[in-house]
Amino acid sequence: MPGEPGFAHEPVLRGPVVELLSVVPDGTFVDLTLGGAGHARALLAAHPGLRLLGIDRDPSAVEAARRALAPFGDRARVVHARSDELTAVLEAEGRDDVSAVLADLGVSSPQVDQADRGFSYRDDRSGPIDMRMDPTSGRPASELLNHASEADLRQILRDFADERHAGRIAAAIVAARPVHTTAELAEIVRSAVPAPARRRGGDPAKRTFQALRIAVNDELDVLDRTLDQVLDALVVGGRAAVISYHSGEDRIVKVRFRTATDGGCACPPGLPCACGAVAIARPLGRRAVTAGPDERARNPRAASARLRAVEKIDPIPVRSS
Repeated sequence: MPGEPGFAHEPVLRGPVVELLSVVPDGTFVDLTLGGAGHARALLAAHPGLRLLGIDRDPSAVEAARRALAPFGDRARVVHARSDELTAVLEAEGRDDVSAVLADLGVSSPQVDQADRGFSYRDDRSGPIDMRMDPTSGRPASELLNHASEADLRQILRDFADERHAGRIAAAIVAARPVHTTAELAEIVRSAVPAPARRRGGDPAKRTFQALRIAVNDELDVLDRTLDQVLDALVVGGRAAVISYHSGEDRIVKVRFRTATDGGCACPPGLPCACGAVAIARPLGRRAVTAGPDERARNPRAASARLRAVEKIDPIPVRSS
């Protein structure tokens, strides 16, 4: 496989993504979280009329993707940027023909495998508690972990991981400060969680690491800003697809896509819309696409993945009389 070995991984829901996006008009395909470019290469191969504009906030992923996409020549362009900088990137690149957009949220397997990135809660991959998607900007998770108040830590765990034991974990972290490595943090979390809870639902450290990563990278706010720009950028007939991995992400995607398809109409069902709501998209599927048992067995990361997609349409009034 082309590209940097350290960034080789299996794209989640690759088949459904290609199926959804390979029927769009010729134009620009924007991959907002390019990673190892697995989805991008599959879609470029399936749709000769697409040109890729790949975006990633991780400099390592950018370099790896450039190598992986070299066989596609000038059909593929890779830019180091955040997804919520989409509008500015499109303007700088002179692209006004966006017919497909993909965002595969969360952490890639290569990022987790690199101990110095701080994403892994496995003891054999212990490293500094960094967790930044872009190590060249922002503050590492260790600063938040070691300086935030107990109340703030508790709120982060509740908001970004639905952690039932947020209070116990936050108190244990504060009592153990300073915390230096991911292995230390993981053990603190495991010890804080009651024994019955440790015996079910996988490693309890997973949720704490997820919450800290989301907070450090401002992921949910970035996603919210990104989706508005995506829907603005698409041409009519263009499609947007988002793969999310936890309830907070999926809730934002679901609500934003639903608003695009119903105009945010809150009028009583069965009656004409009186609020002037306008739809700018149609849903692709009645519910999220999830991985089948074979993919989940082959790629554990796919187990929590949920794929939602919409197609841009000419604006139409909602439930007109």
